[in-house]
Amino acid sequence: MKFKHTFLVFVDNFKTTYKVLLYRIIIAALCLCIYTAIIFPFMQRISNTAPMLEMSAASKYFGSALANLDFVAMHDAWLQITQSLNGLMELLSSQIGEIVGGIIVIVIVYLVQRFLLGLGNYTAGAMLNDKMAMRADSPFIGTLIKNLGSASLYNAIYVPLSTLFDIIVIGLTGAAVYGLFVAGTPLLLLIFLFSVIVVLLFSIKMTFTSDWLPALVYGKMNNRAAMKYSFGYSGKKFADVFSNYLILVLIILALNTAAVFLTFGAGLLITIPASYLILICMEFVNYCENNDVKYFLDKNNVIKPEKETVLTREQFFKGQDEL
Repeated sequence: MKFKHTFLVFVDNFKTTYKVLLYRIIIAALCLCIYTAIIFPFMQRISNTAPMLEMSAASKYFGSALANLDFVAMHDAWLQITQSLNGLMELLSSQIGEIVGGIIVIVIVYLVQRFLLGLGNYTAGAMLNDKMAMRADSPFIGTLIKNLGSASLYNAIYVPLSTLFDIIVIGLTGAAVYGLFVAGTPLLLLIFLFSVIVVLLFSIKMTFTSDWLPALVYGKMNNRAAMKYSFGYSGKKFADVFSNYLILVLIILALNTAAVFLTFGAGLLITIPASYLILICMEFVNYCENNDVKYFLDKNNVIKPEKETVLTREQFFKGQDEL
């Protein structure tokens, strides 16, 4: 039922997708300008070198083979890419100082970008909470300003932890897959294994962080209490939430992949912000149903648990405590 209710809440709040989209486009455009200013001059200097030309040709060959689902050609192209990497590494090793400096700046900009995007997700969560609790259509900018302090504190904690987890998962999984490739494992099987492992681990991550945002926004907890509550899943409760997130992640992956191939990437303008919104919907639906909280699916349907938990007046108007 949680999955069905999540979809209904998402449909009822779909117009929020466009507000999140506009916000994300603005942040992406600003950060893209900074990335370009850092990367473009360096890439321009090495673009005409022999190792780079070989890498470019091999990458185009791989892309063409992938588009045609020619797995034999994909394997050959991947071998060419790995061979051209040796020459490219020798070239880059002579410019290690400049590269390290650029990477540090890029990482800082990336963290700031994720922080700003996280403010948008927090705002969408607060808007969603208002709609589910009171049928209130809160403005995006007003909600962002109103919750700027609490949203900043939340993202100052969440973004570094989430980024570290992402790096560890992708790094270790990528290394393991590369080791299997060197051992002669077929490329198609490697892609499958990489996808399965990443989906499973990210579903686990979202399971343990699912209640953090709702506990802050609806539960009026401070970050320490919200984190403790969110990471307290175990047994059947964990299995229930994990199964919902696993299905949702697979659907999101399928929709975004379809948007790439069927709309030449144009559909990502809708599917990416919609993906974040439906995940936030799942968080709030899961929190409400686990805590016996009444909420609106839409203007005509209300979920009323048998034993409803209602905040007192003091709890409802209490501001969020800082960590």
